[in-house]
Amino acid sequence: MDLRSYRQQYNKGELDRDSLEASPFDQFEKLFTQAKQAGVTEPNAMTLATADQRYGADARIVLLKEVLGEKFIFFTNYLSAKGRQLAACPHASLLFWWPPLETQIRIRGDVRQTDSFESDSYFNVRPHDSRAGAIASHQSQIVENYDQLIARFEELKAMKNEELIRPKHWGGYELAPIEFEFWQGRPNRMHDRFLYQWDGGKWVINRLSP
Repeated sequence: MDLRSYRQQYNKGELDRDSLEASPFDQFEKLFTQAKQAGVTEPNAMTLATADQRYGADARIVLLKEVLGEKFIFFTNYLSAKGRQLAACPHASLLFWWPPLETQIRIRGDVRQTDSFESDSYFNVRPHDSRAGAIASHQSQIVENYDQLIARFEELKAMKNEELIRPKHWGGYELAPIEFEFWQGRPNRMHDRFLYQWDGGKWVINRLSP
């Protein structure tokens, strides 16, 4: 594969210091709204990067489900690969990439499980079959017999909503940001980059070199 000739000129927007919100959460919300208006299919899709003690960095796409009390909340199986990694190293990075805006947002912070009320509240509003899938799947585990997995899923699908109870190994995580970086593509790789860092009770903003 020769990818050296791949080039993209970014020219759909710019960021300047005077236009930034004082709070990175307000800046995130403003850009998120723009992404929705621009037709991004899943603007809440984000790359979650974690640390694996054996291989180092690991990453996958998950869905942001809420921003609550300056926490970014997502849900998963606690026994999955990412769940085990977060138990061993409760720090992570989030990455949003919205091509129609040519905008990237990077967020780093500390992670912990949400309380059971938050996990139950979200699980109980999920579609019936999604709840069944969460119960049936032993996420990240080797599947010895796929037919048995599907049969278990079909059994759960036949159950009533109130019978599908959130398993204790499934629930939410909340990431409390300590850094945000807002990146806007610009022509000739002279991109706009602004870093928000939490320092002594306030957010400090600095421009970074592209």
